[in-house]
Amino acid sequence: MSAVPITLDAKPETLLHQVRWLLEHCADQRAVTVISGDVERSYTVGEFFHHAACYAHALDKIGAVPGDLVVLILPQEENALFGFWGGMLLGAVPSMFAYLTDKLDPARYYESVRKLVQHANARFVITDSALFEPLSAALDGLAAVISADALQPGGEPADYLMRPLPNADSTAFLQHSSGSTGLQKGVMLSHRAVINQLASYGQAIELMPDDVIVSWLPLYHDMGLIAAFIQPIMQAVHLVLMSPTAWVRAPQMLLHAITRHRGTLMWLPNFAYNFLATRIRDSALEGVDLSSMRAVINCSEPVYAESHRVFTARFAPFALRESALMTCYAMAENTFAVTSSRMHTIPKIDRVDRLRLAEERVAYVSDGDAFEIVSCGVPIIGCQVRIVDVDRQMLPERAVGEIALRSDSMLSGYHNQPEITAAALIDGWYFTGDMGYLADGELYITGRKKDLIIVGGKNIYPQDIENLLNDIPGIHPGRVVAFGVDNAELGTQDIGILAEVDDPADLEGERRAVIVRTMRARIAQSTDVSARYVDLVPLRWLIKTSSGKIARAANRDKYFEMQKSR
Repeated sequence: MSAVPITLDAKPETLLHQVRWLLEHCADQRAVTVISGDVERSYTVGEFFHHAACYAHALDKIGAVPGDLVVLILPQEENALFGFWGGMLLGAVPSMFAYLTDKLDPARYYESVRKLVQHANARFVITDSALFEPLSAALDGLAAVISADALQPGGEPADYLMRPLPNADSTAFLQHSSGSTGLQKGVMLSHRAVINQLASYGQAIELMPDDVIVSWLPLYHDMGLIAAFIQPIMQAVHLVLMSPTAWVRAPQMLLHAITRHRGTLMWLPNFAYNFLATRIRDSALEGVDLSSMRAVINCSEPVYAESHRVFTARFAPFALRESALMTCYAMAENTFAVTSSRMHTIPKIDRVDRLRLAEERVAYVSDGDAFEIVSCGVPIIGCQVRIVDVDRQMLPERAVGEIALRSDSMLSGYHNQPEITAAALIDGWYFTGDMGYLADGELYITGRKKDLIIVGGKNIYPQDIENLLNDIPGIHPGRVVAFGVDNAELGTQDIGILAEVDDPADLEGERRAVIVRTMRARIAQSTDVSARYVDLVPLRWLIKTSSGKIARAANRDKYFEMQKSR
């Protein structure tokens, strides 16, 4: 094979047309290697889609038809990979959902799955034997639950690829927004949109047939699903995959996998740069060689220049080139990438006047008290980006406003949520809620309009946290605020929470300690994250907007000003 299969000049009609092409031209080529503990299992393209066909066969036998929504709740191993493509082979619409971990409260987890399945009208759920019985009980009357561990062999890819294939504008799969506990939005992506994204982003990163993508990223997040799963499978590029939980326990396994397989590309959220640089002992890095890496791409949360410096300093002795560092601005609503920095070029760092940025909302270059903002690069082919004011009028260069985009890889809409779709998509433009500015054609992110908190690559919606805590005894219902606090040392954000109490006695001693402990436990059990700052305040302490909503940023600033004066 002399060229990557999907290019700007050669696009298949749908993902299934591409599967047919792969089986005809690349069946014996290695598709994926799954790392599980000390064991590695590899599959060729032909073997991969043979296993996927077993899932198509199982769904077929229980009455699934093209267009049915199939939710996958599986550990990040082969069953999840095969099940996703098995659903698509049948013409169904697969969607990955986070698997239950020991950090989550099971009752709340199953309730969130039930709500999602009910709202999305999912007909089938594929899970493993560990969750089969509890999910069957939770989803009784809503969806059929299939155990991946009980699947019988049957079906071949040709059985499904000989059938009429979907059209380019039909929904290929859903990406569910990576919220914490609330009802997540199902982003509908057409075959056409995904194919366009793969072609454009593949060109931006100069994807080549001999690339090797190494990843631990969760498949229920757009970065893991698109960049580190669908892209390599569809482009006949070798994927080396491990689970996020295994990586967190032993982060060095990622670097050793790169060394063994001569990895060339990986995507990381910003926190992972600090995590890898500070959590691995020198003795665990013996034999690591990163000279094969041509791109380490920072994506999914705000990029910190210091994180890049720390990462480069730690791994330069292991042959990591600074020029391998790249950035990307991405979102599920655009399939994945919106912008990308240029290959072989260190991303630009804009040093802007901190005070004028805050007060005038303009990014003036400064050598004084400067705020470093790392460029996320230029729009990929087929994507337009503009910066708009509150009236959605275009702003000039270096003026800070909301980021809007229009592209040929845009979502079709939010599944079963037409009102939210109509509010987000206007005249073909998607209004992201993120804030930033353009300078010399490159995009810089300055904040998040929607108060989204990003902790270790996870999107945490503050209203979800707030709703969790309203029924804790002592807390005044509706008077809780959650916000993000930048943590430059770790390269991510911390969660801060303030809650008003009715009784002043709850602000002191053991009574205060009991409420704070209860808040922390509730968050940890229900959201898979923890809060760093948790405090109680008197009634009517929290600031509200003119419309009666609690002002998150204003309360965060008020709280830290109060801490300084103590």
